[in-house]
Amino acid sequence: MTLHRALASATALALIAGAAAAQDKGLLVFDYPGFEDPAFHSTYAEKHGGEPEFAFFGDEEEAFQKLRSGFRADVSHVCAGSVTKWVESGILEPWDTSKIPAYGDLNKDLTGTDVGAAASDVYFVPTDYGSTAIAYNTKEVPEEDVASLDVFKNPKYDQRMTLPDNVDDAFALAYLATGTTDWTSATDEQFEAAAQWLRDVHPLLRTYWTDPAELAQLMATGEVLVGWAWNETLPTMAEQDFPIGFQREAKEGSSLWLCGYVRLKDGEGDPELGYDFLNAMLDPSSTQALLDAGYGQSNAKAMADVGEEALAAVGLGQIDAPVLAQLPMSNELREKQSEAFEKIKAGF
Repeated sequence: MTLHRALASATALALIAGAAAAQDKGLLVFDYPGFEDPAFHSTYAEKHGGEPEFAFFGDEEEAFQKLRSGFRADVSHVCAGSVTKWVESGILEPWDTSKIPAYGDLNKDLTGTDVGAAASDVYFVPTDYGSTAIAYNTKEVPEEDVASLDVFKNPKYDQRMTLPDNVDDAFALAYLATGTTDWTSATDEQFEAAAQWLRDVHPLLRTYWTDPAELAQLMATGEVLVGWAWNETLPTMAEQDFPIGFQREAKEGSSLWLCGYVRLKDGEGDPELGYDFLNAMLDPSSTQALLDAGYGQSNAKAMADVGEEALAAVGLGQIDAPVLAQLPMSNELREKQSEAFEKIKAGF
């Protein structure tokens, strides 16, 4: 997420204005900052002699509201938890999977058989994924303390812990901590248990981090010793020789997030360019570039050539613990989670 998911919103807003003016010249991609990296979609430039235009958003709710307010783009990045809401809003067009050569190669173990489907239509095609788990300072935090997600309730680390300021990631953690590994079928009781867990943890947190750079800074200065983090934190801080641990095998488990692209109604670019862009993201030529940035690629056939050591180095290796896949959920549940999370952060 993602991914990954947000950098500087002010910069994003400035770029949106410039991109919107140019959208009638070709494809306009609405995306997270960083995904304009040409290495992620090199076959697009090879085919068309240049890159698509990009506009950026800080988070998916911001993106959704801009699109509902009339902003026009051709395709957009979105993570799986938001898909149902976007489909039900009527802002999407389905993909024609016959135009996506790698569609049959998507990792079904990761995505679930119906991740992109609404009735008989496919609105969402996954492209990138990552893990979320416990990041910790190995010099200050013994391994046994992070053997359970109960570390976030440990008074020993009062005001030395952080969670992401992201409802999906926070509730993924809370569901796991309270014994739920599939949020797509979460009951009212399971939701309430997860929400109460987050309320219990809230007073012990130093802050909620908003992007990986902020999290890295909090850990580098020693302000934070334990955090719920995206896997990109592992290679980033390891490269800086920081004593970083990434515990994906806590007894309650860890989560996987999944993001991809949707087609937007009323886009002004050539629809075929959208397929070219998506196919470029799924092409084997993009696999290593995505891995270098900390992202897995949903093309299982392309990922099959990546060794386990390389996957483990970026926090994507095989694990022996429960996994909550952050798949699409009902819009009703997502709205309940969003409302609860905002109240919890405000101390209620």
